[in-house]
Amino acid sequence: MRTIQMTLDDDLVSTVDHVVKALHTTRSAFTREALRQAIKNMQSKKLEEKHRVGYAKTPVSIGEFDIWESEHNWGDE
Repeated sequence: MRTIQMTLDDDLVSTVDHVVKALHTTRSAFTREALRQAIKNMQSKKLEEKHRVGYAKTPVSIGEFDIWESEHNWGDE
């Protein structure tokens, strides 16, 4: 692991301190997890955008998935 220095607003540090106290963790552990989640969210948004662009270029054709309609179980039967 590496130690890094960050500059944060005082109110953010105060909020983080309250949260880490409630979670019984440390600033570092909380920050590591927050950064991991932010990266995961960014990757998901990037993938969603890629799918959106792909479907915009090649939209689903009418009837393309009709064959699977009888396979669906929506729980309302």
